[in-house]
Amino acid sequence: MTMGTVAVIGTWTGVCGLALAGVDVLVAEDPDAVRRTWQTLPSTVGLVILTAEAAQALGAEAMAPAPSRPLTVVMP
Repeated sequence: MTMGTVAVIGTWTGVCGLALAGVDVLVAEDPDAVRRTWQTLPSTVGLVILTAEAAQALGAEAMAPAPSRPLTVVMP
């Protein structure tokens, strides 16, 4: 089993600091951008960190565990 990369989705001010830890920062400044970014996640992503606002834009159904999706967590 191969470990995928870690990505974070959210506004620049909410996610930029994670770049220092080697996380792939995917900036999405509004709900539509969050949804577009989510739909185009690279297949190499194994974990997605979302800001609370990004999680709200996606809704619970989109983030539900599924074999075809990466593990997803929401920042407090």
